[in-house]
Amino acid sequence: MAAAGIGSRRKCEDLITAGRVQVNGKVVTTLGVKVDPARDRILVDGKLLRATPHHHYFKLHKPRGVLSDVGGDVGERRTVLDLAPADAGRLFSVGRLDLHSEGLVLLTDDGELAHRLTHPRYEHPKVYYVLVETQPTMTALLTLRQGVDLPEGRTAPAEVEVVHELPAALKLSKGPTEGVWLRIVLREGKKRQIRQMTAAVGYPTLRLLRWAIGPLTLGDVALGQCIPLTPTEVRTLRRVVGLETREAPERSPRPPASLRASGGVHKPKQRSAPSTHRTHRQPRASR
Repeated sequence: MAAAGIGSRRKCEDLITAGRVQVNGKVVTTLGVKVDPARDRILVDGKLLRATPHHHYFKLHKPRGVLSDVGGDVGERRTVLDLAPADAGRLFSVGRLDLHSEGLVLLTDDGELAHRLTHPRYEHPKVYYVLVETQPTMTALLTLRQGVDLPEGRTAPAEVEVVHELPAALKLSKGPTEGVWLRIVLREGKKRQIRQMTAAVGYPTLRLLRWAIGPLTLGDVALGQCIPLTPTEVRTLRRVVGLETREAPERSPRPPASLRASGGVHKPKQRSAPSTHRTHRQPRASR
C-alpha cells in the first residue's frame, strides 16, 4: 500500500486496523498479512489498489506559514501540496516541519522510502539551522548535546554547534537574521522538538530552517520552489535507506609486492639494441 502511494507505512497500518482494506473480497484488519498485488485483488476504501510503476520525488523549499502535514482537514490554509506540480499524482511529505518553520521538505509517493527516512529506528540525520537571540553558554550547549528533558521524554543526544556562516548555496528568505545561528543535527523527530529544546535551556528559537534530510540537501532551491530530484539524488537516498545497493566495481588483480612497495608504478625494463660494433676483448687474467 505504501509502495502504491496510499500514504506512509503508519497511515497504511491505520487503514488496515480500521477495516478499510479488503483482500479478495474479505476485510483484513491484521497487520503483516502477505499479499501479492499481481494476483490478489486489494481494495482500499472500495478503490482498487494498483502498484505504482514509477515513483515521484520532489524537494521543496517550504516557506513559513505553509503546512507540511497534509493529512486531515486543513481548511483554507495552504499546504506543501499546493506548491507541488499539479500532475505529480498523490504525494505526501516526509518528516514534520511545523507551520512557522521553513526549509527542505521531501515530497514523494514512495511509502517505503518515506518510512525508512522518518522512523526513529533508522536514525537518519536531519540538519537544521536555528536562530537564537544570544550566544548560548557552554552549559546550555552541553545540555542540548546530551539530551533535554521534555514532556514527551528525554531527547536523544544531538550534534549542536555555533556557526558564523550559513551554507553558501542557501537562499534565505526574508525574516529575522540578527542573533546567533546554531547548527543542530537530530536523529529523531518529536513534535516541535527543537523549539522545545532551545526554550528549555533558556534560548527560544527565533527562526528554524531545515537544510538536509539524510544525504539530501536543500541546496539553492528558491523559497516556494518545488523541483524533481535528480536520478543521482534518488539513487543516493534509496541506497542510504537500504532499498538499493551499489554495484561493486570489478576488482583488478592484486599487483605483486614489488609494485605495491614502489607505489604501483611499473616501468618495464628496456632491452638495449644489439650493438654492431665489435669491441676488443681483454685477455683473461691467468690464475
